[in-house]
Amino acid sequence: MRLLLPYILVATCIVSGPAMAIDPPAAPPADRPLNEFVTAVEQDGSITFRLFAPSAKTVSVVLGSRAPMEMKKADNGLWSVKTEALKPNLYEYYFNIDGFRSIDTGTNMPKPQRQVNTSLVLVPGSVLDIRDVPHGELRRVTIPSKALKSQRQTYVYTPPGYSDASEPLPVLYLYHGFGDTVDSWVAQGRAPQILDNLLAEKKIEPMIVVIPDTEADIPEAIAENFPAADRRKTFYPINADAIDRELVEDLIPYMKAHYRVRDDADGRAIVGLSQGGYQALVSGLTHLGTFGWIANFSGVSTTTVPNKAVEAALSTPEKINESLRNFTVTVGTEDQVTGKDIAGLKTILDDKKIKHDYVEYKGLGHEMDVWRPSFEAFLQKVFKQ
Repeated sequence: MRLLLPYILVATCIVSGPAMAIDPPAAPPADRPLNEFVTAVEQDGSITFRLFAPSAKTVSVVLGSRAPMEMKKADNGLWSVKTEALKPNLYEYYFNIDGFRSIDTGTNMPKPQRQVNTSLVLVPGSVLDIRDVPHGELRRVTIPSKALKSQRQTYVYTPPGYSDASEPLPVLYLYHGFGDTVDSWVAQGRAPQILDNLLAEKKIEPMIVVIPDTEADIPEAIAENFPAADRRKTFYPINADAIDRELVEDLIPYMKAHYRVRDDADGRAIVGLSQGGYQALVSGLTHLGTFGWIANFSGVSTTTVPNKAVEAALSTPEKINESLRNFTVTVGTEDQVTGKDIAGLKTILDDKKIKHDYVEYKGLGHEMDVWRPSFEAFLQKVFKQ
């Protein structure tokens, strides 16, 4: 023991010695109001982007698909730049700080993503606003999924005035895109606000909207485990099959058991964007007797991700035309992500004379400025007599 004692003492000194002092990150001066240091929407609809980063060498902000805007640094360490007046909309942006992509830590609106790297800012004045109208109820419920062997988070929107005594209402299932989360159609898609405002204007029918997670997150289909180059060949088919099973075996039965919903195909719609558009295609065409309305917004199709059930359904155009009340397909003309998918799908629909509504959004790519208007337009025709 005597031989070990010096080593024990040395080790003790190392562990219990004083820790190195670490300076806290710089913060805005305490004698100034915080609004001088954070991003703000101005009265004229312009946006002043601000970031307090005294140690940064260069900072720029990327707003949507625009070129980066270089920000200027003040003596107090504040970087800023102001845009021109912008039209009312919900915008995406991020900061480039010395080559590092960052969200805006001065605001509370990060874009819902599996890997968060973008912020959101609302310029008011559109259907995306929270207006002084009757509001529906949005619940985030946890649904036990036997199909996926997990507990699943899902949003359920019920319209103003809904109760257990209400007449059964039609149901729309709404899927998000790849890399997003179950919160995406709520926080970025602004689905609750669009529904509330269109209902107040009597432009749409009262309905229940179910917003599930498009990612199954089962061991064999976790998005982050697949290289981007292999995703469509491997991940998409496995995930779509799993989500389809969850929809049919868990979600639809849950809604029938817990809500006043219609149980006929005409009273059930399935809608999605991008990867969610592929899900709408797979589940909608696989279960023609279950869904009477399908909408694919900039979605993946069998052009790049083959599916035997979808291809079998597409080979029976008469059955599709008899079963569906409406089949909507939309895309931005500059979409480099799923433009070829939509073009391939449209060719099939045209060649086989399958009835569908096709809408192009000129000059737009793979973005919410296609999907929110697509959703708004689809809502105004779905479930109409």
